[in-house]
Amino acid sequence: MKKIVVLGSINVDTILNIARLPLPGETMAMHDRSIAGGGKGSNQAIAAVRAGAETSFISKIGKDHAADFMIDVFKHDGLNIDHVTMDDEAGTGKAYILLDDNGQNSILVYGGANQTITVEDVKNASDAIVDADCLITEFETPLDATIEAFRIAKKNNVLTILNPAPAKTNIPEELLNLTDIITPNETEAEAITGIKYTDKSSLIKITNKLHEFGVKHVIITLGGKGSFYYVNDESGFVEAYKVSTVDTTGAGDTFIGYLAAKLDSNLGNVEEAMKYASKASSITVQTKGAQNSIPYAKNIKI
Repeated sequence: MKKIVVLGSINVDTILNIARLPLPGETMAMHDRSIAGGGKGSNQAIAAVRAGAETSFISKIGKDHAADFMIDVFKHDGLNIDHVTMDDEAGTGKAYILLDDNGQNSILVYGGANQTITVEDVKNASDAIVDADCLITEFETPLDATIEAFRIAKKNNVLTILNPAPAKTNIPEELLNLTDIITPNETEAEAITGIKYTDKSSLIKITNKLHEFGVKHVIITLGGKGSFYYVNDESGFVEAYKVSTVDTTGAGDTFIGYLAAKLDSNLGNVEEAMKYASKASSITVQTKGAQNSIPYAKNIKI
């Protein structure tokens, strides 16, 4: 069984269903309101464990009811939370999602305890990282902790996947040099490289720039347009599955978790893994919410 470690965020999502995004100064009524587990890190961890991987999670929660809610979610799925620790002062992370009738969203995030994860927390979880096949992280937790985790991983030949989200410019050079696979969407790719996605030639330019920055392999997700890879000196494009979209929240995180769970250590099956991850994401977008919409491996049929 594949062993995956995820270092990342925990949020409790409040989803606000609205007809369209409000204009500045406008007051609008909501259709509905719901609560669900979220946070890019925990979404990716849940996706990996539902894909069948033995998954450990490094994160932080507050001392509040939101933490209790999330711990129950993790235990239900069998996620290893030995390294999910508690901060006595900061609250558990929260996200407020504006979801319109077309399935598009805008998200406001309170980092809370996610921003208190330290290098020491990562060192305390080093045994889990060393024992893993793959380490995944994103940008909703402190960069110094992320870099330390990748240092430990690379010293022990553990595959590193960086999901550079939310979009960030001026990513530390050391982190990029420690990254085996970077998985931006088109917005994040432009933020990192300054190159806008327009066609396949622009994807090659983005990839070349990322290689210049020190990243070894590149997978770029393009939403409903599919995904592009440049791995082991070969490139290709994987079409998206056409479905009726209800809510895109968590789709990218589902893709990452399923990709990591399916990917061979030599990356030789990258296209197969991407198709599998894309199928999982296509199921996620058909249901409102993040973690509640992430499918189980038994539901993935290609």
